[in-house]
Amino acid sequence: MEQTSGTSQEPFQKVQRRKNRKRTQQEMETAMETEVMKRPSFPPAKKEKLLDGHEEVRKVPIPANRYTPLKENWMKIFTPVVEHLHLQIRFNLKTRMVEIRTCKNTTDISALQKAADFVKAFALGFEVEDALALVRLDELFLESFEIKDVKPLKGDHLARAIGRIAGKGGKTKFTIENVTKTRIVLADSKVHILGSYQNIRAARTAICSLIMGSPPSKVYGNLRQMASRLSERF
Repeated sequence: MEQTSGTSQEPFQKVQRRKNRKRTQQEMETAMETEVMKRPSFPPAKKEKLLDGHEEVRKVPIPANRYTPLKENWMKIFTPVVEHLHLQIRFNLKTRMVEIRTCKNTTDISALQKAADFVKAFALGFEVEDALALVRLDELFLESFEIKDVKPLKGDHLARAIGRIAGKGGKTKFTIENVTKTRIVLADSKVHILGSYQNIRAARTAICSLIMGSPPSKVYGNLRQMASRLSERF
């Protein structure tokens, strides 16, 4: 009599060869490429449609020490914002804020942000002529940080760090500004830098090294090396 095994025989699974595996990978890659090619491409929206019927507002707070300079330089701020950027601007006496908003004549989407950055730079302490560069050029930025963020200093130590950054008669600050092609404002323990990304980075490293305690002569040497490198690059 034939003996039947209790275990049921399972069908054999066919193992793919390496060539077949490679083919399947290539097919998947081609399928991915075709999916990327089939993605819909929408045309950019028109500026008139984005600003149609919607008024956007930006409010920039003005500190008390900048009220008088704002009154004196109001026409220098008002003219480029209204005539060149085609925006509306006013100073709210109750809230002590400069309010900027779009209107029907506004065509550029980025105009409102440029005007807000321009007024903010003036409120931080920059001159109108320097802050106006934010309106004319697209590659300029503002960066602010506190001395305590770099090194926790108090009392006389903090005052000495501020003195090292400024230098005698503002010599060190002017040197950093001229070499890195930036503008720097020292407001108590806060440092505000205006310039392009790379220039801000160079000025920040110089200021941070002064805060950490390195002598100005060493910082000048590093700045000279950096200036020579930049001149070779350009």
